[in-house]
Amino acid sequence: MKKTSPKIQRRHISGVFLLNKPLGISSNAALQRVRGLYRAQKGGHTGALDPLASGLLPICLGEATKFSHYLLDSIKRYQTTIHLGHSTTTGDIEGEVLSEQAVPVLTEDTIQQVLAGFVGDIQQVPPMYSALKKEGRPLYELARQGIEVEREARPLTIEAIELLSFTENSLTLDITCSKGTYIRVLGEDIAKALGTFGHLTYLHRIKTGQFDLIPEYTIEYLESLTEFEREALLLPVFAPVEHFPSVQIPEGRAEHFGHGMESNIEHEAAAEVLVFDGEKCLGLAEITDKKRLVPKRVLNL
Repeated sequence: MKKTSPKIQRRHISGVFLLNKPLGISSNAALQRVRGLYRAQKGGHTGALDPLASGLLPICLGEATKFSHYLLDSIKRYQTTIHLGHSTTTGDIEGEVLSEQAVPVLTEDTIQQVLAGFVGDIQQVPPMYSALKKEGRPLYELARQGIEVEREARPLTIEAIELLSFTENSLTLDITCSKGTYIRVLGEDIAKALGTFGHLTYLHRIKTGQFDLIPEYTIEYLESLTEFEREALLLPVFAPVEHFPSVQIPEGRAEHFGHGMESNIEHEAAAEVLVFDGEKCLGLAEITDKKRLVPKRVLNL
């Protein structure tokens, strides 16, 4: 008779864990591993990394998921290596080789001039191997069937590109960019601007929003800890928006806020403020021109 694993007793736990995602697993698989270790009822990640990418993947547990979209929309920073001379179907080492082209002799000045052309506001055509959908179907499903559809270029911002090193057929870069940037496509476009083809052989995220990668925060490290020790690693529920201004709830109005009710408050107008009752975060609110505190995200802690 087949043995069944004991069912995890889920619990109401909230906070943010700054996972260093390993190579070889999807972001959702990494999320489920972390969620299982914390026995959390609810969880979400804040911007997918491909299985062949590693690095910072903030995991929001419980009530922290109410703030996760702020990290989805945040600036990201990556380190990546582009292998020059070959293009692949996926833009990285997972794909089959499509085309080959000799690599021109590279100099630091030539590379820096090309990289400078990609810094700022640019347009980027999303790749076929992506989770974007066409008539309800993910593009990667169509790509696997050999189907290519037209994709509209999308605006994005490359904040900075630093050349870390280069060889006769590779570049290693440090890239800071806006949400929605496909580093695979950026790598291909940089290679084309250098007069050749290219694909990524390495992609590692080192920053999301205000959070830096903590290399030791791996799944294996979490597994080695007691439940109490794991909880000590969690950032507060409001960590994704801790840079927002904060206010104290007017006396006697905490319960009303918890039920989504407005209150009068002596404070200048603000689009988004964190609301506290002492040290306890109640959620996110707007303060109107008429000095009304209007709940936008109410936490259930």
